[in-house]
Amino acid sequence: MTQPGEVRITRALLSVSDKRGIVDFARGLVELGVEIVSTGGTAAELAGAGLEVRPVEDFTGFPEIMDGRVKTLHPKLYAGLLARRDEPSHMVAAEEQSIEFVDLVCVNLYPFERTAARRGASDHEIIENIDIGGPTMIRAAAKNAAFSAVVVKPESYDAVLQELRDAGGHLSLATRENLAGEAFGYTARYDTAIARWYAEKQDDFPSLIMNAYEKVVDLSYGENPHQRAAYYSQVGSRMHVLSMVRQVHGKELSFNNVLDLNAARMLVQEFEVPACAIIKHNNPCGCALGSSALEAYQRAFACDPLSAFGGVVCLNRPVDAEFAEALSKQFVEVVFAPRFAEDALEILQRKQNVRILEDNERRRVNHTERDIKRVMGGVLIQDRDMDYEDRTEMEVVTDRKPSEKEWGEMLFAWKVCKHVRSNAIVLAHELASVGIGAGQMSRVDSVRLAVEKARAAGASLDGAALASDAFFPFADGPQLAVDAGIAAIIQPGGSVRDHEVVEAADAAGISMVFTHRRHFKH
Repeated sequence: MTQPGEVRITRALLSVSDKRGIVDFARGLVELGVEIVSTGGTAAELAGAGLEVRPVEDFTGFPEIMDGRVKTLHPKLYAGLLARRDEPSHMVAAEEQSIEFVDLVCVNLYPFERTAARRGASDHEIIENIDIGGPTMIRAAAKNAAFSAVVVKPESYDAVLQELRDAGGHLSLATRENLAGEAFGYTARYDTAIARWYAEKQDDFPSLIMNAYEKVVDLSYGENPHQRAAYYSQVGSRMHVLSMVRQVHGKELSFNNVLDLNAARMLVQEFEVPACAIIKHNNPCGCALGSSALEAYQRAFACDPLSAFGGVVCLNRPVDAEFAEALSKQFVEVVFAPRFAEDALEILQRKQNVRILEDNERRRVNHTERDIKRVMGGVLIQDRDMDYEDRTEMEVVTDRKPSEKEWGEMLFAWKVCKHVRSNAIVLAHELASVGIGAGQMSRVDSVRLAVEKARAAGASLDGAALASDAFFPFADGPQLAVDAGIAAIIQPGGSVRDHEVVEAADAAGISMVFTHRRHFKH
């Protein structure tokens, strides 16, 4: 009879797909007098390193069959893993069946996630990387943590060995329970990835959504300083907001920094030419195109210099010294760009706290990935609003047709508008935002705010374009824009009073385009 806190590790089963560090771990166990039982490739790896290994078929008395699909699924192994050693009936059964106990299981699983993510992998290949015996061993050992230990990550090997050495071959119950919790998280993640792969094969919303998230970084605080926060990435995603991002300077990121950075990246990726977006409170306060990163930044900043104070500046072009000099004159929280020249870094690093992030991500966002928003006790899930709209699918509804220049202005404003909180109005001139109205409960108030912002910045609206994320319910909003000098309006249309809005545009002699697609962002 053995009590839960008194187990000495005398036999370990090692079966790993990720073989990093396994030889050193096994050698450390052998030095402590632990018998090693192993399977297939792991056994060959250990034997090749000169370690004595007992094959699992010798332990179970049953050979590996069916191309390795069945090799550890045997009662002798699971009885040895699951026996409660403080329960007399279990001990009697173990003796009657000649069961040998297993004190430690070191298992990691077939690389399902990596295989499923690989371009060109066939369904057959992906399915063959669904591990069955591995998760079963892990779960059995974790369930019986009172008498056994389970190790699923190479990163844990050194700590486990050190405790065994320090404690005469014992692992404390607290350590075994911590390892068990880690193990169940590991298998949950694995099963989630499999369930997600099957779900994504359907072109519908499945009845059960499974997602797993792993911590990327602890954040300095949440939306407010009294809130703790961390950033987690979704397991299996092609990329995420901080993937392949290197922080080269500044304070640690906050919750709001990450939110704003996400908004900035999503906006800037709309454009192939040099572009800059400045985000404040998860809304663009300026976005512009230019012949260079510097020109794009200067034009984006000019949209709303007051709001740009303390914003996130995001670019799709490298930062040079000239740009850095211009940026250093302003207070910014985060600068994000594909690359920073050495002399540019020297200039920007004069400000101790500015967060400088270098983007080394070359993958693109998966358009089929769904958008998730948290609500009380649940989530809302929808398709991402990432369709690229073709001008040929839009409808000119006024007598005056837009010029090519006006089309360019409208389409630029329309792309920016998609990233502004509703009700959203974007005024654009020379491919730069000159006024943005965001988050107002009334669309006419959003127009008024955008016009006021433009005037406060000294921008001319003569010949400018306006984009609205949803239809105008009345003609008052367009009339405000017309009175300010707007020459072209792009909007979804769809109001019962569309005819009144179009008539007002015709009376003013401006052009108006219906996209027949709305871009609410809440």
